[in-house]
Amino acid sequence: MSRYSKEDIIRLAKESNVRFIRLQFSDILGIVKNVAIPVSQLEKALDNEIMFDGSSIEGFTRIEESDMNLRPVYDTWALFPWKPREAAEARLICDVYRPNGEPFSGDPRFVLKRVLEEATEMGYTVNTGPECEFFLFRTGPEGEPTTKTHDNAGYFDLAPVDLGEATRRDIVIALEEMGFEVEASHHEVATGQHEIDFRYDDALTTADRVTTFKFVTRTIAQQHGLHATFMPKPIFGINGSGMHTHISLFRDGENAFFDPTGPYQLSEVALHFIAGVLEHARAFTAITNPLVNSYKRLVPGYEAPVYVSWSAQNRSALIRVPAARGKATRIELRSPDPSCNPYLAFAVIIKAGLDGIKRKLTPPPSMDRNIYEMTKEERRSAGITELPGSLAEAIDLLEQDKVVRDALGDHVLNHFVAAKRIEWDLYRTQVHRWELDQYLGVF
Repeated sequence: MSRYSKEDIIRLAKESNVRFIRLQFSDILGIVKNVAIPVSQLEKALDNEIMFDGSSIEGFTRIEESDMNLRPVYDTWALFPWKPREAAEARLICDVYRPNGEPFSGDPRFVLKRVLEEATEMGYTVNTGPECEFFLFRTGPEGEPTTKTHDNAGYFDLAPVDLGEATRRDIVIALEEMGFEVEASHHEVATGQHEIDFRYDDALTTADRVTTFKFVTRTIAQQHGLHATFMPKPIFGINGSGMHTHISLFRDGENAFFDPTGPYQLSEVALHFIAGVLEHARAFTAITNPLVNSYKRLVPGYEAPVYVSWSAQNRSALIRVPAARGKATRIELRSPDPSCNPYLAFAVIIKAGLDGIKRKLTPPPSMDRNIYEMTKEERRSAGITELPGSLAEAIDLLEQDKVVRDALGDHVLNHFVAAKRIEWDLYRTQVHRWELDQYLGVF
């Protein structure tokens, strides 16, 4: 049940002197879009009467069927803390519907809701908790982003070494004012790299928060004269940015992953879920790591996972089981990066795990060795495969996996694959700086 009613939101808008409301939604690539309305149109919006032209939005509709209906999710009401209080702005995240009242199958939020309904039918609620990393870079004379970091700090360093501390502080303050429960904020391993963690919640709420987190971070960074980027690997030779995703299932208020008598105190449900995620990991990587650049991060030597395995002890595996047990029992999938569309990413991961539960799949033994130090033959004998090495390979694997395809639905699948095929072709036909440096003076 919603925390807010229509009357509550109208009252809150009046009390806060709201002048404009941004009705937000995401396209298939995870880019936040919005339709801005004056407060005089708020009641109309809350009655689901706002339409927009979807024909120009990535993966939405053809020209001849372009009208789309925005239906605000009342619980996502929030003020933008950085806007003037005397003429405040608020936002509402929206579901996208067709004019005939049917949910639009190309709406990423609908894709996740459909998978979560499947989990509900199986008796589970799904919680997720992401760890979103990002870089802060200096901007150029015209405000354009550069790759020049503004600090030389490392993991958990403090000011004055960590010059991003003030920016992170203001990001955290803004997020808390928008209803987030921020758990931690710190400098990451690479220079200029940062992480802000917020409390886990149900998967749909968390996906909403990831989209909010990303645009808030970029907005506040801009106010500090910096550019925040969630690009997975902006600089060669240092760690890239990940979005490690923690997942747990609950049933009747109890953690379904916890069993004090099971191996590693994990339940059969947890082991089946892990097995499902492992089985479909290579196929869903196109969704969790959707850029050409994503595969510059998924290489050995920079802490990102490369090999399809799980472990209750070490961090070189794709899936790690953190030490906490009881209510906090969960798995951590370490491959996703923050360029992904969180709605689609959570949908394919959860769908994979549910498939493991349905089929009662059994995972291989926990791999407690450092996989990076194993030989190729040792990995092969242990049945350890590798994540795809390029976007092209990832797209091929996506198209071959029925479970992941079903999670996305035909509309999202077809539009996503078409967009990514174009992206790959544009990349592979370009002449890059490395090629000129390597070959121009030699051949």
